[in-house]
Amino acid sequence: MPLPQLNTYRHDRRQRSLITLAGEVDLETVPQVREALEQCLRDGIRTIDVDLTPLTFCDVSGLNAFLWAARRTASLGGCLLLHHPPPTLAWMARVTSTEFLFLEDPFGRQSPSPGDGPLTATPVSPPTGCRGALRRLASWGPAVTGDVL
Repeated sequence: MPLPQLNTYRHDRRQRSLITLAGEVDLETVPQVREALEQCLRDGIRTIDVDLTPLTFCDVSGLNAFLWAARRTASLGGCLLLHHPPPTLAWMARVTSTEFLFLEDPFGRQSPSPGDGPLTATPVSPPTGCRGALRRLASWGPAVTGDVL
């Protein structure tokens, strides 16, 4: 029996959720990513952190899914941030000017230590990293619903 291409793990703390994606995000697994992120929103979660540390591959359909989820989350007054993107995703985000999805700069700055991560605080307003992203998302127009940017 072949191993699944993508595993998703969810950990909630109050109104915040940490989704960890392990494996590959591509056309075949994007529906699983969208479902995991949409389920957070259905459950009332408005701040979603996505840990990409164990992600081994992500194509443009994955980037599109993250943009869709960020836009959808923002439309509900929330924020979605990606953490520790793999090099290909970081490159795609830089080329498409969508780096605002990342909590930290994937091109040089040191990532926060696990104890300093986003789940240590429970802000009432959107986290500082979301404010600029929310403004940039607003200029993108309606959320994309297909698999193509």
